[in-house]
Amino acid sequence: MGKEKAGFLSPKAISNRIKAKGLQKLRWYCQMCQKQCRDENGFKCHTMSESHQRQLLLFAESPDKFLDYFSQEFLNGYLELLRRRFGDKRVHCNIVYNEYIQDRDHTHMNSTQWLTLTDFVKWLGREGYCKVDHTEKGWYIQYINRDPETIARQQELEKKKKMDMDDEERQAKYIQEQVERGMQGGGEQASHEATELQRQSEEEKIVLKMGLGGKKPTSSSAPSAESKPSSSKAAENPLQALAAGARKKDVQAVTSKKDGAKKRSALDEIMEEEEKKKAKFTRKDHWLTPGIIVKVITKKLGQKYYKKKAEVLAVKDLYTAVLMLVDSGDKLKVDQTHLETVIPAVGRPVQVVNGTYSGCRAVLEGLDEKNFCVTIRIDSGVSKGRVVEGVKYEDICKIAS
Repeated sequence: MGKEKAGFLSPKAISNRIKAKGLQKLRWYCQMCQKQCRDENGFKCHTMSESHQRQLLLFAESPDKFLDYFSQEFLNGYLELLRRRFGDKRVHCNIVYNEYIQDRDHTHMNSTQWLTLTDFVKWLGREGYCKVDHTEKGWYIQYINRDPETIARQQELEKKKKMDMDDEERQAKYIQEQVERGMQGGGEQASHEATELQRQSEEEKIVLKMGLGGKKPTSSSAPSAESKPSSSKAAENPLQALAAGARKKDVQAVTSKKDGAKKRSALDEIMEEEEKKKAKFTRKDHWLTPGIIVKVITKKLGQKYYKKKAEVLAVKDLYTAVLMLVDSGDKLKVDQTHLETVIPAVGRPVQVVNGTYSGCRAVLEGLDEKNFCVTIRIDSGVSKGRVVEGVKYEDICKIAS
């Protein structure tokens, strides 16, 4: 009787499928036949086969054609992975190569014109595909993006950024001029201060002239008769006149303070507009940061964790948070889209996670539930003490105690 074939779930069959699925040694791969052998004996048997011999005859007829084809395929695959996976970042060449060979059907380097990865990296630098530099840890490469659409987009972004900077400088200059003008106005008001009455000699009499702001008295008897008593009363009560003058100066001082407050409020409005413009450029699509309290808003993790609060322990890849539940202490790994910020009570500290003051600590001053925004007072950084209104709920978050 012949030997019975192993079943589908037998250990031998499972072992064969695992070996066939995984990436085998590159030295036992035939690029011309695109066949992967498991061991040295299998590769030897393949090289002695008739099909392999026919492929070698085809290669012998035009070796440069096949060599250029395989080299171009390897170059395109390597650069595509570098561009898509790492972009314009500087990265070790071996990291890119290890990711590239994870594909079982990739083009092998031993079938190209480059003998080693170092030769290939040097060639990339000479041809201008990448920026290449050598360190103690090995060769590092940085992809040079020469796509016309990408270059045009970068130029537009730089041009827009430059225009925004020019607008900011122009606005800052305008604000500085307003501040200087306000300071000059304040200096003029400060120069008109009250001084003590001084007599040049002891015999000289102090005379107070009260200007009523009306018409001068005529030569007729009636107006002159009416003006004499008022002048005599003013002369008889000089203290009342002094008190009236002091009250008038107090009124002028209060008026000047109000004018100064109006000027400051106008400047504050200008600064608020500038902050709104800057917020458009400082806003990010990721807001997670360690040390804040968030709420789980997805039911995919189960009803046990739905609407539960947790502390962010760490952030991975900008959009994934490692959480520890406040109640149970369980640890989870949750995406940013399944979380939301937590608003504490008024007077409690918060963390600004997005917008102009991102990364600053603040104190919650008030809530505007109708417009879904809050008022905060910055408690750290160069803007410490500034009160900011109209901050959205999603831009601040409660701090873990």
